[in-house]
Amino acid sequence: MAKRPYPVLDPDTAPFWKAAAEGRLEIQRCLDCERWVFYPRVICPYCGGSALEWAVASGRATVYSYTVVHRAPPEFRDEVPYVVGLVDLEEGARLMTRLVDVEPAGVQVGMPVEVDFRGEPPLPYFKRRS
Repeated sequence: MAKRPYPVLDPDTAPFWKAAAEGRLEIQRCLDCERWVFYPRVICPYCGGSALEWAVASGRATVYSYTVVHRAPPEFRDEVPYVVGLVDLEEGARLMTRLVDVEPAGVQVGMPVEVDFRGEPPLPYFKRRS
């Protein structure tokens, strides 16, 4: 199996990955318009404000959309088929993630899911909410 690629930390994303390593889902929240922001950035995409803070998200979400991967890069071929989804956090931000512990045929738009950190370093995956 080929070595798997992992995210490269930079000043904008380091707080996200540090929290993930500690088992927390932290995303940015704009102090000006009070909206949650993901992916990490320095300016709020909604109001243009620069007062962004890192805050713990609930980790609860709903599947917005998904696709089943049948042909993967070499590093992930041993896992096909697997599901990549867009999930809407209860806080309002949308994330792209892997959906785990569910057969591809069992995934549905609107399905409630929750964050589940896995791997080394820990990455945020989402599984069906119980």
